[in-house]
Amino acid sequence: MIKTILSIAGKPGLYRLVSQGRNMLIVESIANGKRMPAYARDKVMSLGDIAMYTTGDDIPLADVLELVKAKTECKPVDVKAFANDSAMREFFGEVLPDFDRDRVHDSDIRKLFQWYNLLLEAGITDFKEEMQSAQKSAEDAAEAEAPAAE
Repeated sequence: MIKTILSIAGKPGLYRLVSQGRNMLIVESIANGKRMPAYARDKVMSLGDIAMYTTGDDIPLADVLELVKAKTECKPVDVKAFANDSAMREFFGEVLPDFDRDRVHDSDIRKLFQWYNLLLEAGITDFKEEMQSAQKSAEDAAEAEAPAAE
């Protein structure tokens, strides 16, 4: 499911992929359900393709969202409650201790928390599990086609 959740540069919020048309995608806002086109010129990113910089290997966003969910006990993160950006970075350090403090900006952390809150409001809470089941379905489909090709 997280693969079908999209971020569109220049547009606030997150969107669910509904359909694909000629040179465009039809997307639906997670917040209000309003549908609109996203054209080829728009920078569209799937949340399944985003990763967070760490001092080791980059961690997929789904894993980071699961860590945030575990830390907050599946409750929204109140970004405005942090006294300043360093308090927010300190909290994120508790969630993901080995995040790259040089390459991960305050705005990235703030956006992560906003996306997490939007997903919770939409009832999407099994970030990693849904992503793994989507990958497994794709692998099963590939395996089913492989014997037929031989």
